[in-house]
Amino acid sequence: MTLKAVLCGCGAMAHGWMRALKTTPGLAETITVVGLVDLDRSVALALAEAFDLKDVAIGTDLDRVLEETGAELLFDIVVPSARKAVVASGLRHGCHVLSEKPMATSLGEARELIALSEGAGRIHAVVQNRRFISGIRRMRRFVELGAIGELTGVHCDFFIAPHFGGFREQMDNVLLLDMAIHTFDAARFVSGKRPLSVYCLETNPAGSWYAHGASANAVFRLSDDVVFTYRGSWCAEGRRTSWESAWRLVGSKGMLTWDGEETFDATIAGSGEGLLLGHQPIDVPPAPREEETLGHASVITDFLDAIRSGRPPETVGADNIKSLAMVFGAIESARTGQAVAIQI
Repeated sequence: MTLKAVLCGCGAMAHGWMRALKTTPGLAETITVVGLVDLDRSVALALAEAFDLKDVAIGTDLDRVLEETGAELLFDIVVPSARKAVVASGLRHGCHVLSEKPMATSLGEARELIALSEGAGRIHAVVQNRRFISGIRRMRRFVELGAIGELTGVHCDFFIAPHFGGFREQMDNVLLLDMAIHTFDAARFVSGKRPLSVYCLETNPAGSWYAHGASANAVFRLSDDVVFTYRGSWCAEGRRTSWESAWRLVGSKGMLTWDGEETFDATIAGSGEGLLLGHQPIDVPPAPREEETLGHASVITDFLDAIRSGRPPETVGADNIKSLAMVFGAIESARTGQAVAIQI
């Protein structure tokens, strides 16, 4: 089955999408990009040239390009403020839609998109590519195996200083809305727990080149008395953490740490006597399915498999709204200075 796709939003992010589509076995043979849409036509033309896309419809009007091409898929890579209109257009034209994150600019908009998707009988899913990497999959499996007993805490540190330029540096709540959602979604996935409430302090530290909210510290209460803490900054110069955060999982029998890159360290209680029992190392098994660890390509593959099978994809909007609710709960807590219940 070959599917025709239109890609809307042809800036820097689109290049990562196109690389995944062009170089991943199974995707290159299954998806044909038949249209490119951008408000700046020259940006769409540049993307077509960069990836040698021949005979593609190029335009600034999404409805017109979808009508002209008869596409079955829409890849939505626009800025968040344009997401609702773009997704609605794709669903209206009978497309399954895969969007960049965040899913929407508010929970109300997210609920509307879920309703539109259900009404159209089409899938709307979100690119949470960070949960489709080996480290996150390995932690999920490790928790499921019960290797450190019952999970009691998930703790993540994110300190990095990217100088993006462009729209991010003008966003409100930039860390929480544009980046922390990756870690929030991954923590929800790894723990298997539901977010219940959050208390968050958001600041824009001295020296920040962002307009608002480049740093945040949040404490989430998850189901089954599990605590998730997040400490992050997008203007932390110096020795950085991984883009995936530095993780510590605490269980009733031991702990797991992951540096967000290659290093795992898992230990359980030792057999010593006295105040501290010491510890003994245990192995961290590999990810159960290597094909699920390819990041962006694995998200798109899961999306296609869901279309074929009729099952919901892992990052379907009706599930991803729970991660979005964590973000907006944290933003509301930061605004009010109070703990906030997370309601979907």
